[in-house]
Amino acid sequence: METENKKILLVEDDPNFGTVLKDYLAMNDYDVTHAKNGMEGFEKFKKDDFDLCILDVMMPYKDGFTLAKEIREKNEDVPIIFLTAKAMKEDVLKGYKVGADDYLNKPFDSEVLLMKIKAIIQRKATDSIADSKQFEFEIGNFHLNSKLRFLTFNKEEPIKLSPKENELLRLLALHKNDLMPRELALTKIWRDDNYFTSRSMDVYIAKLRKYLGKDNGVEIINIHGEGFRLVVKDEVDQ
Repeated sequence: METENKKILLVEDDPNFGTVLKDYLAMNDYDVTHAKNGMEGFEKFKKDDFDLCILDVMMPYKDGFTLAKEIREKNEDVPIIFLTAKAMKEDVLKGYKVGADDYLNKPFDSEVLLMKIKAIIQRKATDSIADSKQFEFEIGNFHLNSKLRFLTFNKEEPIKLSPKENELLRLLALHKNDLMPRELALTKIWRDDNYFTSRSMDVYIAKLRKYLGKDNGVEIINIHGEGFRLVVKDEVDQ
């Protein structure tokens, strides 16, 4: 997942810590806007589109929880990470109730923050793809109508896919020639990510490979430890 040009709103009232954190994120190719309190943070949020917000909890004028509520009223989807010096369970629960995606206790490892940011931005991106309303796809010489669950090869009689075969092939088609993360399919289709659902998905992948075997230019590739890639060779070679 590219980080370049991803916009982050950092709201942190400690000027030294805020400057250091802003510079660190900028060194890692993020476009960071720093606000020094909650009121300033909300004004900056209203003026721009951000990919993620990092909010300190304890701030003058307006605390992080109040700011998060206001942000959520404007944008339900923008990810929010809270920074707090207090590791109290009540604060953590309050943060999640107002829509936090993650929590970090100060002091924290800056590399851990980077990994959390990348994971959250990537998850939001893949979720938005998975929630797409598109239901018709061209896959090499196949046509998939995911509303009717029909997979048609050239002019042959269509195959009626099972609900899970259909959902899995649709997700692969939405990510055509790109990585479809394993966890995305497991959570979207099976609603769980464990060993047994993972093995079940492998069975469905094998079934889809069998259906798609009629077209030598179409292949489902296993990306070890990450997911699958539905490759349409003619489109990759172009």
